[in-house]
Amino acid sequence: MGLMSKILGGSQSRTAEDYVELDLDDVSASSADAAAMQVHIAEVGSQADAIDIKDAIYDGDIVIADITRLRTEDSTVEHIVDELRQVAQEVDGDIVRKGDDQMIITPTGVRISREKLGQQL
Repeated sequence: MGLMSKILGGSQSRTAEDYVELDLDDVSASSADAAAMQVHIAEVGSQADAIDIKDAIYDGDIVIADITRLRTEDSTVEHIVDELRQVAQEVDGDIVRKGDDQMIITPTGVRISREKLGQQL
């Protein structure tokens, strides 16, 4: 199997040996501090969690929020989603809900494509 077949995925099945676990300790913290933008991962379980997400967006960072714990029928879910939508609008960012369990919120100047990569139209 050639290099491109390995990268693009040939018809052969994958095994555990085909994957390499990345060690985050190998990444220099100073290079992350110098970055103009960061991507944050958040778990949203209550109204208080939305405050940290809003702060990150106002600071110019991207947030991928796990909203699995919000799958309830009460008004809290809609209130949090509306707050995050308002923040995205205020900073001229973008917001999209990915399935039932994730939201992606971006700051000024970052748009989220609604088209999946690798999909033929």
